[in-house]
Amino acid sequence: MSTPTTTEQDSLQSRLPDPAEFFPEVAAIAGAMTKATRNGSIPQTTVSLVQLRAGQIVGSTYHTVRQTGSLRKAGETEERISAVASWQDAPYFSAAERIALELVEAVLTPNPFGERVPDELYARASTHYDDKALWTLILAIGQICFFIPVALIAKPIPGKAPGKNYNK
Repeated sequence: MSTPTTTEQDSLQSRLPDPAEFFPEVAAIAGAMTKATRNGSIPQTTVSLVQLRAGQIVGSTYHTVRQTGSLRKAGETEERISAVASWQDAPYFSAAERIALELVEAVLTPNPFGERVPDELYARASTHYDDKALWTLILAIGQICFFIPVALIAKPIPGKAPGKNYNK
């Protein structure tokens, strides 16, 4: 399979038009979620790492391209970005980042042996994050989960700015 040329990429269209055409309040919701996750209680890098991992778990090219781009703009190394997919044995993450990645995996991955987020995982997370930081992490996971169906069903074009990646 060949890589699409720039011309082919420019002609790609999403399956659906911009949801703001039908639901203008989506922009306010998205803005409020972004503001909530940027309250300073956890590093923005952690938010982006968690959201990148979520995109990887659900197989969303749109989200993986978007979060990878955000991490690059923030100055993250290629090693750390690449290692998100195999974070469990990668030497590039702090203990707090590891817990955040473990939490997003627990939320998005079925556990056939019990709770997705057992008390033990919560207890370990609470040693790295205070209540506000845990809520911020929860909101960061919720934010990406809000947009996952958009990416998987509407299929906005990866790499294009929000609002410019939907068909007209």
